[in-house]
Amino acid sequence: QVQLVESGGGLVQAGGSLRLSCAASGRTFNDMGWFRQAPEKEREFVAAIRWSGGDTYYADSVKGRFTISRDNAKNTMYLQMSSLKPEDTAVYYCAATGVFPSIVARDYYGWGQGTQVTVSS
Repeated sequence: QVQLVESGGGLVQAGGSLRLSCAASGRTFNDMGWFRQAPEKEREFVAAIRWSGGDTYYADSVKGRFTISRDNAKNTMYLQMSSLKPEDTAVYYCAATGVFPSIVARDYYGWGQGTQVTVSS
């Protein structure tokens, strides 16, 4: 079992940056990913990363603006978000997966509680 805790969300102006963190405990050698969910919308894939960190995969909507990374020595995954847009506003979740790269939420497990990101225009 893996336990995940997200942090780093907040309020930022359009064009700004934020870095989200996902701290893992328990069974930590997993491929992992970030999803987001806006009000009244389905949970949406954002990015995924191999346990080794060598392979990454992004949703088209964030490619070139977001960077996923991980520091296995710290059992932490990151999502660096730049050039933020109001449509990036959502609760961001991290989770582990046994399927890489998967954009489907049902392939993920160990979901954290989420961290709110709000981008003002």
